[in-house]
Amino acid sequence: MILAPARLDPCRVPRIWGVHSLQPFFPDAPGAAEPVGEVWLTGDACRFANGPYAGQTLGEAWPRMPTEWTGTRIASTSAAHARIPLLAKFIFPADKLSVQVHPDDAYAQEHEQAAGGVGKTEMWYVAKASAGATIRVGLRSNVTRESFARSIDAGTAEDCLQPIAVRAGDTIFIPAGTAHSIGPGVVLYEMQQHSDLTYRVFDYNRVGADGKTRELHVKKAMDVLRFDAPISTDARAGRVVPIALSGGPDAERLLLVACRYFAVERWEFARPVTLETSPERFELLTSLRGTGRIAVNHEFTYAPGQAWLVPAALGSYTLEPTEPTTLLRSYVPNLEALEQELAGDHAHTVRP
Repeated sequence: MILAPARLDPCRVPRIWGVHSLQPFFPDAPGAAEPVGEVWLTGDACRFANGPYAGQTLGEAWPRMPTEWTGTRIASTSAAHARIPLLAKFIFPADKLSVQVHPDDAYAQEHEQAAGGVGKTEMWYVAKASAGATIRVGLRSNVTRESFARSIDAGTAEDCLQPIAVRAGDTIFIPAGTAHSIGPGVVLYEMQQHSDLTYRVFDYNRVGADGKTRELHVKKAMDVLRFDAPISTDARAGRVVPIALSGGPDAERLLLVACRYFAVERWEFARPVTLETSPERFELLTSLRGTGRIAVNHEFTYAPGQAWLVPAALGSYTLEPTEPTTLLRSYVPNLEALEQELAGDHAHTVRP
């Protein structure tokens, strides 16, 4: 089998709080009849646009992919190999998302087997932000289980969350169990465990196209919310300070976030750069700005908004920009190896 980067066609996901225009990443997308809130880049329904799996969906192809594609660490566990472990997406909110929380793996395995039994830890990279754009992450320090329950009944749950003003380039980490919400005026890149488990506690009494309010999941949310570690005392959740890594003389390489589920790096360059895959893991490249070529045994053209799956056994490949480029490189990390690459003073920040 020929090993080469493979592009995935995105899937648009309607959401009640979404938009009708997917600028700046999908300017040529036709206007949606209903608002689109998310564009999934590695969902099961995303189809390969080129390569040996062209025409197949990721959900169809992934379970049959050999180790040369998935990597040796993924292939070592059959459960992990059943589905690609990284779900990448863009989020386009025109309105506030619900006040919500996601379960961790232990809770999902016990209570959500029908939905896959996988928890949801995630990160956001702010790709675009209007002046005054705000998200909310974590409970305020004075919020207790009892006061939060009362706020849900009163319709003031949003006020219990810590607001964070954001701008383009910010990184936010959301471990499972962290209450959060996203406001309008942003476009986010999200990297997360491959799970769609969301427990809504308040949805602003919105009514969908069917004339009904969306389901809330208050009991489950209260089960998984982390009242013992609000944002003011828990450095794991909230804004993350990137760490500079070596990207060679022609690139700026920042480690945005890393945990046992995923690592995300931001690369910026205007001249060719060469990257090297690890046989342990596949890589996912998502272009945010600029155009160019991915050069290996063939040349492939990249553009903003595209996601490319890079096989684990590919080895060296070169990114040749025709315009200054910003892209995100994501993978399931070997934390020990990653920590060795970091300066000792920073190593503790890798394990949120």
